[in-house]
Amino acid sequence: MTKPIRVNGFAIHSPVHLSPGLWTHPRDRSLDFNTLGYWTDVARLLERGLFETLFIADGIGIHDVYGGTAAAALRRAAQVPKYDPMLLVSAMAAVTEHLGFGITASVSYEPPFTLARRFSTLDHLTEGRIAWNVVTGYSAAASRAVGRPGITAHDTRYDIADEFLDVVYRLWEESWEDGAVLRDRERGLFADPEKIHRIVHAGEHFRMEGIHLVDPSPQRTPFLFQAGASNRGRDFAAAHAEAVFLSDPSKAAIAATVADTRRRAAARGRDPAGILFFALMTVIVGRTEAEAQDKHRDYLAHVDPEGALALFSGWTGIDLAPYDLDDPFPVIRKDNAVASMVESFARSEKTWTIREIVTHNAIGGRGPVLVGSAAQVADALEAWMDETDIDGFNLSYAVTPEGYGDFIDLVVPELQRRGRYKTAYAPGPLREKVFGTGRNLLPASHPAARFRRGAGRRAEASPRGAPVISPK
Repeated sequence: MTKPIRVNGFAIHSPVHLSPGLWTHPRDRSLDFNTLGYWTDVARLLERGLFETLFIADGIGIHDVYGGTAAAALRRAAQVPKYDPMLLVSAMAAVTEHLGFGITASVSYEPPFTLARRFSTLDHLTEGRIAWNVVTGYSAAASRAVGRPGITAHDTRYDIADEFLDVVYRLWEESWEDGAVLRDRERGLFADPEKIHRIVHAGEHFRMEGIHLVDPSPQRTPFLFQAGASNRGRDFAAAHAEAVFLSDPSKAAIAATVADTRRRAAARGRDPAGILFFALMTVIVGRTEAEAQDKHRDYLAHVDPEGALALFSGWTGIDLAPYDLDDPFPVIRKDNAVASMVESFARSEKTWTIREIVTHNAIGGRGPVLVGSAAQVADALEAWMDETDIDGFNLSYAVTPEGYGDFIDLVVPELQRRGRYKTAYAPGPLREKVFGTGRNLLPASHPAARFRRGAGRRAEASPRGAPVISPK
């Protein structure tokens, strides 16, 4: 059966996301990033376009690898300033009914207890439309900012993430039983303490004891995104993710990652079709191909090479300042980096120069940029879907919100005419909208399910052998 094409809007709470310099374009509203009006306008727009979510990237590190300082990032607003995206969600939820909100948050910089509380709160306030993009963090600057001497090794970060998720799963799924909340005005009883349980966890990386402070939200566990494509990241995605965000310009590389992650999920007893894959994509579309090409040339006139170098140095952990633009990209594996990004260059048949990388990444980051008429863009999107087995796209922009608006006004109707794009939202919380009625709770094969009350689990060893006890 032909898959429908799903789309998330991809953004960041900053003047620059993946197209450095485009904030200077006269039609761009990126400098309004610090106003609620901008974000509520974007949310309404994406809901009109029947997007699945607004997926917001985040991280607490500053890009200070290029030249050994943050100067280039600060000059060019290369993802700095960067505000907290969680604080946007309530305002956007208030002006929408169906749009989901995917918020990036790291497992590396705070206790599981407090993060679980915030996501449960947002799931209540959005009536079940919150998603968490689980990341481990790659920035040495972020580690220093929270008082640590350096970044934790790449694979160890995922070990920490596994244990972090065990803790939040227990808070979301085990602490409050179904039926614990009474809201009985006549008897003056809000909840039944016998159905509310203290969670005690003593593991290698985390220790906590407490009752989850938030009663069960519509989804309990938020919809789970994950963005790691490294070998260890794929294992983590196979275990936990409901959707995976991929960023690579190569169809072959994307297809290989999708197939491998689905295989790993099946080996764990999960339904491989129960993990969706979204590829990074930027679309520049016009009513004709010529109009789209003119628009692309106009955008390119605003590209900022220094901002692109600051971003790419930060992502890879490789300082590109000492190199000439026509030098080959130095494939140096760094622990404080997006490992899959460096690996993609290491295995590439093409030798990329730094100039080529800057040019390629100047608009839309590492993902492809499609330029053409609505029919041409639709053809290309269908090809990506059919040749890689992905389920949709994280749609970036050159100029905002123009890029979203053009896609919604021109490409969405074309895809709908082809039967590849929905014409209305499904009812229910986000997980049900995505997977269908009856899928509000995570399936039994998901690791969170083993912590549900009534699932036969009261006290046992964790998968890593740490004592995990659930007394009342």
